[in-house]
Amino acid sequence: MINTQAILDSARKTILTESESIANLVNYLDEDFAKATGIIHQSKGRLVVTGIGKSAIIASKIVATLNSTGTPSLFLHAAEAIHGDLGMVQPGDVVICISKSGNSPEIKVLAPLLKRDGNILIGMTANKDSFLGKESDYVLHAYVESEACPNNLAPTNSTTAQLVLGDALAVCLMELNNFKSDDFAKYHPGGALGKKLLLRVGDMLDDTHKPAVLPDSSIKQAIFEISAKRLGVTAVLEGEKVVGIITDGDIRRMLNDRDNIAGVVAKDIMTHNPKTIKPTEMAADALNTMENFAITQLVVEENGEYKGILHLHDILKEGIV
Repeated sequence: MINTQAILDSARKTILTESESIANLVNYLDEDFAKATGIIHQSKGRLVVTGIGKSAIIASKIVATLNSTGTPSLFLHAAEAIHGDLGMVQPGDVVICISKSGNSPEIKVLAPLLKRDGNILIGMTANKDSFLGKESDYVLHAYVESEACPNNLAPTNSTTAQLVLGDALAVCLMELNNFKSDDFAKYHPGGALGKKLLLRVGDMLDDTHKPAVLPDSSIKQAIFEISAKRLGVTAVLEGEKVVGIITDGDIRRMLNDRDNIAGVVAKDIMTHNPKTIKPTEMAADALNTMENFAITQLVVEENGEYKGILHLHDILKEGIV
């Protein structure tokens, strides 16, 4: 029978052990970290990140983070490097080599080769006195006292420490590069994140469905326009200027409040000064406005000209939320 409590206790212990190891990393940050970050920032070449075993997996993730945040990077598997892939490293590139022990056979062969064209070598290791530590120009000290593994063998705390140091490096480089959300959008054009960062109101607007009536239009005409355009609203226009809107909710309230609607026209029940947005504004900002004012439509205007209606469903259909 499964001992639920024992499983939960073990999971909690692992999480706490790893979190303590990560918290202790701040004590091992030194000038080497700052200097290495500066070297990468000033480099005209790429950043090559290499490792073997579990450290190679961490290296691959660090490369992904760096590439997506504005630091051109390549992943080089240490074992493949000594069988031909070393050609990926070009003069002017900076290299980060990741190894917990810093003494694995592959690292001992590779480390000197990584420097043969004058490349700067940055070691990320738990052991500054290791072969890698001594061979490196700068050391990112990823020290952990032990692994979360009960046998102190499986890389757990150590790989988490490497990952966190990589994230710290990426964030520092983002700040040095003044990397903003607009820059981030360039590297993330796909999926919900890309749409949130790139999609503008005008990109979603269907200008063939622009519900509109005149201020003196009958309520029947307003109802027909709302039904025909299927947006739950119609704008009330004087020329091309929006002077109000009528929603299906306005129609319901009118029918509830009045026994006789003969002679009632659009301007009698319209909402003045509706919330508007420009086609050039971000779709995410439109969503925030809708949420803040508890509404489901926005009038889209540009230079005082009516462009259409943006509905909450248009935003949801794009998968932004």
